[in-house]
Amino acid sequence: MSGQTAREFTAQMSLREGRWRLYVVLLNTTDAWPEYRFGRAVPTFTDRTDALSVLGFEPVPGAEWAWTEDSETPDDPASAVVLIAAIRVRSWSGVGV
Repeated sequence: MSGQTAREFTAQMSLREGRWRLYVVLLNTTDAWPEYRFGRAVPTFTDRTDALSVLGFEPVPGAEWAWTEDSETPDDPASAVVLIAAIRVRSWSGVGV
């Protein structure tokens, strides 16, 4: 990367309205978060890595996807479950974030 250090971010993936979406969280900015939308099938590891590449990011070496369970309606134990996956990523050359 010609002497530059790649910036690290958190990428998250969640299911919304029956479709998976992957986005990179850009805190402290008004910029739109880079996002990739998948179909209804759960994206494979390769699908997720390819989507990150399209967005200009790659997993930090040694990083692993971590899955968290949340509820659609906070404080309602009968609420539908929401699955959220997260991984540390870094920008690669050519990305202006």
